[in-house]
Amino acid sequence: MDSKWKTATGKNLYGSRWRAARSTFLKNNPFCIVCKNDRIITTATVVDHIIPHKGDLELFWDTTNWQPMCKTHHDAYKQKFEKTGLTVGCDEKGLPIDRNHHWNN
Repeated sequence: MDSKWKTATGKNLYGSRWRAARSTFLKNNPFCIVCKNDRIITTATVVDHIIPHKGDLELFWDTTNWQPMCKTHHDAYKQKFEKTGLTVGCDEKGLPIDRNHHWNN
């Protein structure tokens, strides 16, 4: 794991405490939220931080900031959103669903 995800005391954020919390969260939230919104049932394997924590411990452990995702959506959809600030996807007319996309202006 990248050294930037360590606490002030040098402990890894993604250690045993995280693994236990992640496991419990995924047992209680077993399906990818993005797939579910598309009416597809896919097992979630990643606990995503809705607002990137960037090392903020309070935000890191805030379970209201967690959402279940499949690896595909976390690695593609979420990462692209964090880099661009735009929600990925189109409506039935082929227009971007993100209101801030330049095509919607």
